[in-house]
Amino acid sequence: MSDQTTFKSGFVSIIGKPNAGKSTLLNRILGRKLSIITPKAQTTRHRIFGIDQGEHHQVVYSDTPGLIRPKYRLHQRMMNYVGQAVEDADLMILLVAADETFPEEDLLRLSAKTQVPKILTLNKIDAVDQAKAFRRMQELAAQVDFVEAIPISALKGHNVDKLRQLVLQYLPEGPPYFDPEQISDRPERFFVGEMIREKLFLQLRQELPYSTEVVIDEFIEADETDPIVRISATIHVERQSQKGMIIGKKGSMLKRIGTQARKDIEAFLGQKVFLELYVKVSAGWKNKNAYLRGFGYE
Repeated sequence: MSDQTTFKSGFVSIIGKPNAGKSTLLNRILGRKLSIITPKAQTTRHRIFGIDQGEHHQVVYSDTPGLIRPKYRLHQRMMNYVGQAVEDADLMILLVAADETFPEEDLLRLSAKTQVPKILTLNKIDAVDQAKAFRRMQELAAQVDFVEAIPISALKGHNVDKLRQLVLQYLPEGPPYFDPEQISDRPERFFVGEMIREKLFLQLRQELPYSTEVVIDEFIEADETDPIVRISATIHVERQSQKGMIIGKKGSMLKRIGTQARKDIEAFLGQKVFLELYVKVSAGWKNKNAYLRGFGYE
């Protein structure tokens, strides 16, 4: 464990392929849900800071999009976020799923671009037998330069505290970067949009969620005259047929998405919420710079 007479701080980037468990790990480390999680790959589109604050440390974790070969300009922006996270890192967590069988070439290539300490982290060890997990760890250990290797289960919490201790061990001494009360660099309205987008991924089938984006149009905080947070959001889709599927018969699907999202938003804000959802066709938004900028993909 780190010397508690000093203060340690730094940026730790969690890098891995889609569905490696990066968002689950961040949420487990922070002890709260910050990043959205779905069974579908490529749920995370932005780089999200999550701040682990202690008396003698401030660790700024970056949850990043999963490594993919870009097909759209949206994907290129997502991979730019990953590149930025690698450049900014004081330490990297190379997260690999134990039940994954495909090579980790992109992860290894990216990790070779930086000389910062790397912790090889084998996730989902609860999903495979120990012998298979050990073979997977050995196979990867022979291909990457790392300071530590550790098997974990982000879902079950196995070895996550030990991973946090290793992070503190290798982080440099330094002052805090953020206010001690902050949990992220993102505003509340960003997380509200993400919670709505999570429900789209959970409720809609096949490829449809990948054609959606959520924009918060209005966020009116509660006050003495009105104790309810009032939020208006637009779900953008690429085609007219997709709009109909999201609205559903007599608005049933949109109502279901709104109801589920509102419950999560209320839990997150700790306040009552009135949520209005609209659906708009923004044709080909994944490949148009103007839309991407407007949707916050800088």
